[in-house]
Amino acid sequence: MEIQQVLHMNGGIGEKSYANNSLTQKTFLSKSMPQIQEAVVAFCSTLLSECVNIAELGCSSGPNTSIAVSEIMTTIHKSCRKIGRHSPECQVFLNDLPGSDFNAVFRSLPALQEKLKEQNGDEFGPCFIAGVPGSFYGRLFPSASIHFVHSNSSLH
Repeated sequence: MEIQQVLHMNGGIGEKSYANNSLTQKTFLSKSMPQIQEAVVAFCSTLLSECVNIAELGCSSGPNTSIAVSEIMTTIHKSCRKIGRHSPECQVFLNDLPGSDFNAVFRSLPALQEKLKEQNGDEFGPCFIAGVPGSFYGRLFPSASIHFVHSNSSLH
């Protein structure tokens, strides 16, 4: 059996779960947020398509995924409003190894989408979210299909 089939973070929300033990990763994310925002703003100044495809690589099962994804989508929305454009639809692909707890991630999505609507208003474009199991060391997506890729950290 390949290692990527058995390797994963502790799922769920228990005491030893990744969701409750990912403070270091959250710190990395917080420190990198200005660079993420800068990259998204620069991206939004180009010819933006009707649907922006975002990949979150190594999303695992904790709250850090929603922090990064919501910040990227909110920055896209604010950047578009600032230059007089409508917000595009967003398609977000959450990636991690097959053994990760995608169910915990999927359970958190309705709250994430509600929070994004509250923060950004009714003009905020629709968001479609899908899980993509597999190693990001291999190919996960068709050529030229992703507009913005985020990967916070990789622990080995």
